[in-house]
Amino acid sequence: MDDGFLMEVCVDSVESAVNAERGGLLQVVKQCVRIPVFVMIRPRGGDFLYSDREVEVMKADIRLAKLHGADGLVFGALTEDGRIDTELCTALLAVCRPLPVTFHRAFDMVHDPLVALETLISLGFERVLTSGCDSSALEGLSLIKRLAEQAKGRIVVVPGGGITERNLQRILEGSTASEFHCSARSARDSGMKFSVRIQQCSSSGHELHAYLDPWGISSATAALGLVSALVWHLGRQVLV
Repeated sequence: MDDGFLMEVCVDSVESAVNAERGGLLQVVKQCVRIPVFVMIRPRGGDFLYSDREVEVMKADIRLAKLHGADGLVFGALTEDGRIDTELCTALLAVCRPLPVTFHRAFDMVHDPLVALETLISLGFERVLTSGCDSSALEGLSLIKRLAEQAKGRIVVVPGGGITERNLQRILEGSTASEFHCSARSARDSGMKFSVRIQQCSSSGHELHAYLDPWGISSATAALGLVSALVWHLGRQVLV
C-alpha cells in the first residue's frame, strides 16, 4: 500500500497460511492462500556462506518458485569476512528477475551494516529484513531507524525479529518503517499420544508445535489501528 503499513507474516505450513487469511490479511487470490507469497531461498540452516553445490540448489529453487507462481524471492549471502557476497547475489538476482527480491536477516550478521545497506541498494534489492543487528527489532531499533534514514526510499527497510502486538507501535514509531515482519506464532498441544523424543513440552508434558495464530494476526492489525490513529493526529492518513 502506498499510504499504509504492510505486514509480512512468516509461515511454514498450509495451515499457517490459511490462518493468515483468517486473521484478515487476505487480499488477492492465489489458490488456497490469497496473499502475495515471497519464497525464501535457503538450502540449509547455519551460516550464509554457500558452496558451489549449494548455489546450484539455490538457483534451481528460484526457478521452481517462479514456475509455481511466487510473487517474490527472499535470500541472503555473505562472504567469509562478513560482507555482502556481491558476486553471488548478482547471479541469484539475475535468476530471480523480474520478481522483486528481499535480502533476509543474513544482513544482521554483516561486518558493517551501513556499508552493507549501500551494497544492497547498488545491487538492486527492493527490501532488506533486519532486527537492527541485535537480538530483536526492539533492541536494534536505533540502528533500524538509522538505516531507514540512510536508505531515503532507495530500499525498503523492514523491521523483523520479536515483533508482537505489545511492541509493534513502539517499533513503527521509532523506526519510521512502513512495513514490518513477524511470525505471529503461538504453541498448542500436539495430537500425538506417543513420542520418542520431545523437544519442547507444555506444563502437562504434551509435545507442542508452533503454528501461526489468527488471533496473533488480529492483535497485530488491531495494534496497527492504534498506530494509524497516532499518525492521523500527526497529519498523515494511514490505510490499514
